[in-house]
Amino acid sequence: MKQIPFNIPPYTGKELDYMAQAVLVNHKLCGDGPFTKQCHQWLEQRTGTCKALLCNSGTDALELAAMLCDLHPGDEVILPSFTFSSTANAFVLRGAVPVFVDIRPDTMNIDETKIEAAITERTRVICVVHYAGIGCEMDTVMDIARRHGLRVVEDAAQGVMSTYKGRALGSMGDIGCYSFHETKNYSMGEGGAVLINDPALVEKAEIIREKGTNRSRFLRGQVDKYTWVEPGSSYLPSELNAAHLLAQLEVAEQVNENRLASWNDYRQSLAPLEQEGLLSFLQIPGECGHNAHMFAVKLANLEQRTAFIAFLKERGITSTFHYVPLHSAPAGEALGRFHGEDVYTTSESNRLTRLPMYYGLSAEDRQQVIRAIFAFFGREQ
Repeated sequence: MKQIPFNIPPYTGKELDYMAQAVLVNHKLCGDGPFTKQCHQWLEQRTGTCKALLCNSGTDALELAAMLCDLHPGDEVILPSFTFSSTANAFVLRGAVPVFVDIRPDTMNIDETKIEAAITERTRVICVVHYAGIGCEMDTVMDIARRHGLRVVEDAAQGVMSTYKGRALGSMGDIGCYSFHETKNYSMGEGGAVLINDPALVEKAEIIREKGTNRSRFLRGQVDKYTWVEPGSSYLPSELNAAHLLAQLEVAEQVNENRLASWNDYRQSLAPLEQEGLLSFLQIPGECGHNAHMFAVKLANLEQRTAFIAFLKERGITSTFHYVPLHSAPAGEALGRFHGEDVYTTSESNRLTRLPMYYGLSAEDRQQVIRAIFAFFGREQ
């Protein structure tokens, strides 16, 4: 029986050559070398953001974003509970209180209609999460933020190459955050990027990222020496990581098309099971262009999902659930609160699992997965 993993990190062919060039030709291994700068240029051109900066992780990007929001203890940040801990941690580390609101069952994104009621005099930030690379309803979110004078942070960790009404995810709020972890569509092993969409925040972002110094201005010849300016940390990834990433960004369309082909195959092949009401899929709103970051299916309930994952495992296929809602976690109960009613967050997260999805997933392997799913329901493909 062939084993089909949930994920294989992407590899497009030039990664090792570029890493060797960093070591043997450029003699530059620390941050912000030639490969890092090329990644910055690619991200800025692709997204239209005024400044992109690579970080050591998507978590680092979120933490840098939280620092840019100038939060103080007791300030509040509105976000979905269905997300990774890093989304909340970034703001909690600044002393802020996460205020969780319910999600939409169709996309698993924050329910934009629940945001405004959660705003108080302490609210400073709305943080949206573009789950599975499917864009949130950003026009509504930005309208609410403008009317209430709030910052918007986009957790677009899963959203590289995805769009909302033609605009890149991560490019519409004040700050956007990407991840280049090995489970993402484009990978540098551990890595991420912060997109600065408010020009007024660019210099401060550079200072925070460079250990709180104005070294970036020094390197541009704007000052004759650099010094400690304000609190910051070291968010610069190695050139080796950036070299690995650049090889993939250069063929981003190829990677995207390959993943979309796998996603479309799953969607079309499993459609009969959806029509029978045996499972359901995430929905892609018409204004969204997605990047096939994942293929998620929803079963009837938690018990059936558990049986489904075990059934596939017996057949050599790794399927895995996703986030445990943060408001139900020990830290979420202690550090945040849920505003309104949890109509969908818990129930929908209990139903969801994800199928194998990665660059280079073969048609034969997809068919093995699809046959196993039909077998679970006692159907023949």
